[in-house]
Amino acid sequence: MASAPSLPLFYNGLEPLSSEAHANYKVRPQDTAPFLVGQHAIPVTVDEFPLVQRFMPIVFSVGEQPIPLALMGLNEGVNVFVSDEGRLTETNFYVPAYVRRYPYMLARLRPEAEELSLCFDPTSPTIGAFDEGDALFENGQPSELTKNILSFNESFEQAGARTQNFMTELTEMGLLMDGEVSIQPDGADQPFVYRGFQMVNEEKLVDLRGDQLRKMSQSGMLPLLYAHLFSLSLMRDIFARQAQLGKMPQPQLQPVG
Repeated sequence: MASAPSLPLFYNGLEPLSSEAHANYKVRPQDTAPFLVGQHAIPVTVDEFPLVQRFMPIVFSVGEQPIPLALMGLNEGVNVFVSDEGRLTETNFYVPAYVRRYPYMLARLRPEAEELSLCFDPTSPTIGAFDEGDALFENGQPSELTKNILSFNESFEQAGARTQNFMTELTEMGLLMDGEVSIQPDGADQPFVYRGFQMVNEEKLVDLRGDQLRKMSQSGMLPLLYAHLFSLSLMRDIFARQAQLGKMPQPQLQPVG
């Protein structure tokens, strides 16, 4: 089992799914996601931008290898779309694929391994040697459920590769800049200033040469950038939701990513 510090968001451990070790394992449905409580920034792929931008702001993390993030809250420990029990509070809402793939993921069992193996988080309450549930294996072979899980994770990895290429191109073109959003609520003496994330520099984007813009439009990159830019207006909606929930910090500089 992998050690917790090296694992991605949500995962407490990773164990390769095996027809021998987990022959009697089943999956039981769960209508809550406790692991999502208090998680305010969720990784998303570029494939999801058109859907995500309808519900959540899309920003980019800071650092040398930035990734796209959907904001489910503006402050650490705040998720305005999930109850304290981990139940979605919205009926019409897009749940990012990163959330939907948990507790599974494709991973290399050894650093030198070329192939990815389907693994799961053994601490998840949704998978185990239960009496009831949907079987992961039937007669020693992967069940239809397991095949579907594998297919979803393979699609996620492919989307992740496209996202990595997108971010490489975005970084090389120098279109990212430090982001800042200032929100002044009615009656507040000081504004809430949010930083700690990156966003596309719209001025640089507009000033690109015609052939560069045409290439980005043909590749599908340009609409994705504008999906990100349009989504930023939702930061004020997230702020308003936090205020309604009584989950506001003191007005000062706030890290987002």
